[in-house]
Amino acid sequence: MDADKALVSSDADRSSSRRSLEAIFNPKNVAVIGATEAAGSVGRTVLWNLISSPFGGTVFPVNPKRPSVLGIKAYKTIQDIPEKVDLAVICTQAGIVPGVIGQCADAGVPGAIVISAGFKELGPEGVELERRTMVEARRGNLRLVGPNCLGLMNPRTGLNATFAAGVAKSGNVAFLSQSGALCTAVLDWSLTEQFGFSAFVSLGSMLDISWGDLIDYLGRDPNTSSILIYMETIGNAQSFMAAARDVANKKPIIVIKAGRSAQAAKAAASHTGSLTGSDEVLDAAFRRAGVIRVNYISDLFYLTDALANQPCPKGPYLTILTNAGGPGVLATDSLVNTGGQLTTLAPETKAELDAMLPPHWSRSNPVDILGDASPDRYAKSLDIAARDPNANGMLVILTPQDMTDPTKIAEGLAPYAKLEKPVLASWMGGAGVAAGKEILNRAGIPAFPFPDTAARVFNYMWQYTQNLREMDGTPRPPTADDVHRAAAVELIKNTVKEGRTLLDEAESKKLLAAYGIPVVRTEVATTADEAAKAADAIGYPIVLKLYSRTITHKTDVGGVKLNLRDANSVRDAFTQIKTSVLAKCQPGDFLGVTVQPMIKLADTYEIILGSSIDPQFGPVMLFGAGGQLVEVFKDRALGLPPLNATLAKQMMERTKINKVFDGVRGRPPVDRAKLESVLVRFSELLVEQPRIKELDINPLLVSHEGIMAVDARVILFPADVPDDKLPIPAMVK
Repeated sequence: MDADKALVSSDADRSSSRRSLEAIFNPKNVAVIGATEAAGSVGRTVLWNLISSPFGGTVFPVNPKRPSVLGIKAYKTIQDIPEKVDLAVICTQAGIVPGVIGQCADAGVPGAIVISAGFKELGPEGVELERRTMVEARRGNLRLVGPNCLGLMNPRTGLNATFAAGVAKSGNVAFLSQSGALCTAVLDWSLTEQFGFSAFVSLGSMLDISWGDLIDYLGRDPNTSSILIYMETIGNAQSFMAAARDVANKKPIIVIKAGRSAQAAKAAASHTGSLTGSDEVLDAAFRRAGVIRVNYISDLFYLTDALANQPCPKGPYLTILTNAGGPGVLATDSLVNTGGQLTTLAPETKAELDAMLPPHWSRSNPVDILGDASPDRYAKSLDIAARDPNANGMLVILTPQDMTDPTKIAEGLAPYAKLEKPVLASWMGGAGVAAGKEILNRAGIPAFPFPDTAARVFNYMWQYTQNLREMDGTPRPPTADDVHRAAAVELIKNTVKEGRTLLDEAESKKLLAAYGIPVVRTEVATTADEAAKAADAIGYPIVLKLYSRTITHKTDVGGVKLNLRDANSVRDAFTQIKTSVLAKCQPGDFLGVTVQPMIKLADTYEIILGSSIDPQFGPVMLFGAGGQLVEVFKDRALGLPPLNATLAKQMMERTKINKVFDGVRGRPPVDRAKLESVLVRFSELLVEQPRIKELDINPLLVSHEGIMAVDARVILFPADVPDDKLPIPAMVK
């Protein structure tokens, strides 16, 4: 299936959602349900914030016990308000929220913000309250933000539907957060730093409106240039992925996700299942959606500033200019440790610098232009280094030494703000460098307080470039023909009908072969003589493996014998496998053996190619170093199916074993195109056969002579999981 087409949501659905959000972000009037005059209450603060901010609409307090609140006529219910209300802000106790939402639905209110807490965070009773709330909201086609949230601001219009102590300045950055407390902290910081927002939203528990809805809406907002997100849970993964892919190539989406160090989800029985953790999957999803993930709250704003003022680098190579050695070393450590690389200075660049700089300059990158560097030396060095064809970006570092003039140096660098490569700066110090930092920032050269931060931001910019490349169209990959696809469907269907969830080895290889994945010839033998006869037909040397529909890891029960060179050794191996299995397992676990040729590929590498189900993103692919020590080395990369050749190549490049495919120590290189094709076909298998729960090929032997799946293991969802409940791939809507 065409992944790009599959990702496009219904135009009617998205248009309806945008209309509802328009009423929330740009209401003509607002009702505050639970408005009160009680000092320190949420209902009083929300009402005061609305009437004291210049959004230009009418505010209706709703309180059944008072004729007025803060001097404004109050209404007993929202249905008593004489005008149609665009937005209801609910500040009541959680227990009556479902009824209040029902009244809003009956009154035709299109949008609501439920600030009230006391829902699923309190347990089963709260979950039931949420269910009832959504029943009422859907009945009236009402969209809601929250519950358990701070509220929402639209600084451009002056709307402040929150209980925060201040109102955000107007700007062009949208800030979305699941944490209301973080919102208040960021708001306070932004007022000090004079940082403005186009939207400021606390989502709470995202009962209804989620990331995808807001990304879709803000992606079309002409006043929003970038979207910053503090995320605790992703919610509707398909909605997030579809919206992010649509918006990220036009506006940066920058996310800080809490919980990176949390324990991974309970491991499945397969190798792949034990290696795929939810945070790694999230990284893979963000890459595929074009989203940038940062590790520090400050980086949300640093990166936003850099992307707003400088072009993205086309590669990972950074040139560092500095007037002090130590800061250059720190920047280098940060650069390399977060995925970037130092530029190797071209010979012509070295020659020009050598002719211009004092004799004791570093003659390498970082380019140490020495502590007495003048404004002219800084400017000329930057001009020369920026023209280096190997450089993808520049970082200029200044430390305030006695002979340094930070202000004049900044003035000399300002004209270089509009190069085709990003230029970043680090003006280290306090009051002495403040004027220079201001000059650089006004010119569009982001000036960071420390060089390691600047290097890290450069790598985020490079990551954004990579992510946008990974978003490139995903055309239909080469796949099984209709006959073989039908055979795969029938094989899975019959297995489930028999009440089994584990394909035996022979069946697993038939499934892979149907999708054009090379598999080793495999014959099933139920007696020692049958095994010997099959071995004679295949040719020696031979491998015998346990044939079982219950045991998944054969080596654990002595179920593998290698390099058998004649019929007698095959018979003996059959007996040894049977004896070992029956001593450790049940009689029904032994059904015989599979007979396979001992693969003779020269200079072979063992690879694992697998998949397991992530509860949010559906099937997730794993590629990496394989064999029996796969969990020890943990050299792997994750990706979301389906892939094309480019995506397969990028997935391989994220592993260490990828480096050996070009040939090491005299070995010839692996045919990368064939290996990429195997990954693409494997990904299509996962998309087209959703009943696959886990799939491991380990090892997949790879060499310059060919590629061969030697062992495979497939686990299916059981028959009691209906087709419409099977996991949907995140890249397929």
